[in-house]
Amino acid sequence: MSKIAIVYWSGTGNTEAMANAVEEGVLGAGAQAEMYTAADFGADMVDNFDAIAFGCPSMGAEELEESEFEPMFSACENKLNGKKIALFGSYGWGDGEWMRTWDERCRSIGANLACDYVICNESPDNEAVDACKALGAALV
Repeated sequence: MSKIAIVYWSGTGNTEAMANAVEEGVLGAGAQAEMYTAADFGADMVDNFDAIAFGCPSMGAEELEESEFEPMFSACENKLNGKKIALFGSYGWGDGEWMRTWDERCRSIGANLACDYVICNESPDNEAVDACKALGAALV
């Protein structure tokens, strides 16, 4: 059985709601899911999972959350070459530039992106929830 980590940071609960939908998709596809906040996950844990879903909202000038998520993700980067991952997150302004930049960053380090990223404006609607479930299933 595949073991999937879902690692996220959420300030308002929107990205957390997306993480919960990703978990539903993983479980629905018959795999094991383990949820972690960015503060509770580290590079030493990457090898314990078959795949990882990373979720972070857009912050500041369309960037990853910088106090917890960015340091955790930067520490994990050198272990993501060839690793099956997926990206998701919410935003309140802008056009998704932070996610496009993050996606390119992951591709440049050789991560194996299982599917297209999922973003939503503010809280996830039914379409975003369904996309997050599909993202979770794609990791299995």
